[in-house]
Formats: sequence, C-alpha cells, structure tokens
Amino acid sequence: MLDILVLYYSQHGSTRELARLIARGVDAVPGCQARLRTVPKVSAVCEAVESSIPDDGAPYVERQDLVDCAGLALGSPTRFGNMAAAMKYFLDGTSGEWMQGALSGKPACVFTSSASMHGGQESTLLTMMIPLLHHGMVIAGLPYSEAALAATQSGGTPYGASHVAGLDNRQPISEHEKALALAQGKRLAELAVKLAVK
Repeated sequence: MLDILVLYYSQHGSTRELARLIARGVDAVPGCQARLRTVPKVSAVCEAVESSIPDDGAPYVERQDLVDCAGLALGSPTRFGNMAAAMKYFLDGTSGEWMQGALSGKPACVFTSSASMHGGQESTLLTMMIPLLHHGMVIAGLPYSEAALAATQSGGTPYGASHVAGLDNRQPISEHEKALALAQGKRLAELAVKLAVK
C-alpha cells in the first residue's frame, strides 16, 4: 500500500473537512491509503506548548511521515493570502528532509479555505507550492476536465481544492467544492501510483 500524507492545519474546521474529503479521494484508488496528520498551533508565548496529542482530529505529523509518504496533500487556511503560521513553522523545520531528498520526485497538491470569496485563496495555494518545489516535489493541480471547476460559485481553483467558509466559518462545503476535493485526492493518489512504478 502507498501512504499518501494529507497534512493540514485547521483552526475552525473547514480545512480539516477538506482534508477528510481529499483523504476519501485517495482511499478510492486501489493500492493507496490516506494518512491524515495535522500540525500544532504556534504560540507567541515562548513557554507555551501544545499537548503531544491533539484534543481531536488527526494526530500530529512526525518527520517520518514525510519520509514514508508516496505523495503529499498540504492544506492550510488562508492568512492574508498566505498559509497559516503553524504550517509555515512546520515546513521551516524540514531542512533535514530537504537535505536527504526525502520528498524529491513525489507528487504533491495543495488546498485551502478562507472566510471570503476573494480572501487570497489562489495566492495561498501558490505560496504553499514554493516549499514543495524546493523539496523537489511534482506539483499537481486540478484540470478543467473536472466539470465542477467551471461550475463552482464558491471555492475551487486550478491550483487546488478550496472552500469559502463565510465570515462566521459556518458555510458548509458545497457540492462542487466537495467534488473537487475528492477529485484532487484521487488524482494525487493515481499520480503516486504512476510515479512509484519504476
């Protein structure tokens, strides 16, 4: 079985829901299984630490998850057109894996959620790709052959799955957003299978 790492940070739950949908898409591909993981919050208080086990949701990611995965889906909420600090902090600590080439040649995709339609989703997705390119990953977007991409009235971009959560973070994931997240997970897993064949 190929493990596909679905790594996310979520503060209000929308990015976590997208991650679960992407994981379902991964699991639909024979020979692949999703490994859901998250990252802890970052605190401005130097003495503050997170529990070693999250209160709910996926377990925290470990460096070995990066080494073991055959592909990576990376998700974060949008923070002023960029990824959340917690995800950036985690990625900034992966220089050891970068030096080893642990992710080189593996497929990757990105996903995000924002409160508003024009809240910086596309710039967040693009900037999330940059560290993955430095790791030597093969970036996969969402092609317009996915009908929901042309039909969506909320989230969903060719750069990756996305969701518009609303200013109160209560907007449910739309059918188009759901279809695109499932398709992205499936596409990532299918690419991992192709790239794993040598």
